[in-house]
Amino acid sequence: MPFRLLSDVDRAVGTVYETKRFPEEASPEYAKRGTYLSDPEGRIVKAYRVRDIPAHPDEVLRDLRELIDGHTNGS
Repeated sequence: MPFRLLSDVDRAVGTVYETKRFPEEASPEYAKRGTYLSDPEGRIVKAYRVRDIPAHPDEVLRDLRELIDGHTNGS
């Protein structure tokens, strides 16, 4: 892969990004699904809690197009 992968053995990153499940939640050994959309400067502009897996890519792509349009129009 053309990027580094992160191993979060102690779940510190999962805690920061709010994907860590609590012991009382279903499947606490697994992270919640989450996606973060970043602007060209690397700032997170939108955070998603993925609930509808099939619909999620279209949602993110729509928001990405809006971000790109806003960036190219000087917003």
